[in-house]
Amino acid sequence: MTNPDIVIIGSGIGGATIASGLAGSGASILMLERGEPLPATPHTRDTRAIFVDGHYRPKEMWREAGGAAFNPGNYYYVGGNSKFYGAVLIRYRREDFSAMEHYGGVSPAWPFSYEEFEPWYSKAEQLFRVRGALGEDPTEPFHSIPYPFGPVPDEPPIARARAELKGLGLHPASLPLGVDIDAWLKDGKTGWDAFPNTGTGKVDAQTGPLAAALADRNIRLETGAHVEHLEASSDARTITAVHYRQNGALKKVTPKLVILAAGAINSAVILLRSPSPSSKGGGNGLANRSDQVGRNFMNHNSSAMLAIDPRRRNTSVYQKTLMLNDYYLSDGKGGKPLGNVQLLGKIDGYILRANVKLAPKFALDFMAGHAVDWYLMCEDLPDPESRIMVDGKDIVMQWRRSNMQSLEGLTKVMRENFRACGYPIVLSRPFDKRTPSHQCGTVKMGDDPATSPLDPFCRSFDHKNLFVVDAGFLPNSAAVNPALSIAAQALRVADHIRKTDLVA
Repeated sequence: MTNPDIVIIGSGIGGATIASGLAGSGASILMLERGEPLPATPHTRDTRAIFVDGHYRPKEMWREAGGAAFNPGNYYYVGGNSKFYGAVLIRYRREDFSAMEHYGGVSPAWPFSYEEFEPWYSKAEQLFRVRGALGEDPTEPFHSIPYPFGPVPDEPPIARARAELKGLGLHPASLPLGVDIDAWLKDGKTGWDAFPNTGTGKVDAQTGPLAAALADRNIRLETGAHVEHLEASSDARTITAVHYRQNGALKKVTPKLVILAAGAINSAVILLRSPSPSSKGGGNGLANRSDQVGRNFMNHNSSAMLAIDPRRRNTSVYQKTLMLNDYYLSDGKGGKPLGNVQLLGKIDGYILRANVKLAPKFALDFMAGHAVDWYLMCEDLPDPESRIMVDGKDIVMQWRRSNMQSLEGLTKVMRENFRACGYPIVLSRPFDKRTPSHQCGTVKMGDDPATSPLDPFCRSFDHKNLFVVDAGFLPNSAAVNPALSIAAQALRVADHIRKTDLVA
């Protein structure tokens, strides 16, 4: 496969899913992944190794605008960040596809409606074998077909928490999850949230769509292949080559079509590092006539919240089965939206130690053993000055958080709710930039090439044979996990490529 028809860069949710959507097309496809398969070792279920020692964290450092270096929480393995994700596969709400007023400003509309996108959500749910239940969440949008499987069952302490929230008149609902709980627990009695998946219990990019794609003999995966830049034609209308480094050697491949799916940050970095002919982009990389590549970076405003009752132990193993959207479309009192609440995977003393280093371990164990652990998530609004940049070999993040009033409001109301449920101690702590809390928005799609790098099918306005299908295309972050939306759009784009015969 010296010159494949299509090169897909990245094997995370977007790359793996579009590969599955193109399987059987007859096109020769080369997938380039900078990481290697995740090995099965004792570290995979060791909370100290994962959360305290950072066993799986990347070796690279990024910089904040202004100079401070930090170690990011992005992972480089076959399957990308999905190897560690919480497997929450939830749809954006219907309202998220229209402009919505928030405390911090306006969340922009998508270039098409929920109704147009809905069939692709259904196809993605089937592909990822989602477990869920309809009829529990009043914000749940229309589904043309039900979830393929029923929800992962609540453990007894979580069933009690569900009943307590219902007792307040709220609407706790089952999280839609890509988890075969019996298969997961066979490999260890832990949760899956932020744990690496080396078996079949979690349906991630590798165990779901990539496995399906690689059944096609025309699709091949190369690992250890770190793409450095793309090369455009002299007239800048097409991408002519992909340059990557593998085992220390520089390599080049010349496909008919390039699909970039390296993640919202790394896809922007690849475009910004790519030489730009003087006629396009003003030297600011490729696909960047709009000067929007790297801009509009979003990363959910989120906090961990521990509802603690010293009189009751939480004996849950995995815990992560509930969500609450009563404050998603308003603050519950006629005000503006706040966000989504969902359970975290069950924490222990080592997980707490990663953030509270000086506390004695026995105190952390007691706290974890008597807590129900929640994740509060609010929308981060797009801002052109919130951006990813490159400075030589350095990746520079200038994250300008927005809409923090929503997180403050959600924190306040949920503290009141948990105290009303009988938890006398409620603690919260925001997540910081080291946590990849659903990074998105750096190569957004839209209708206008003056303001968006991509069209509604994620095709570059500047280069007719370039698509970007990771979270970078998202025009807004909503306040739910983006994995299913990325997968649904990847399937939609694959269908578009097949129908328009772009590799003929």
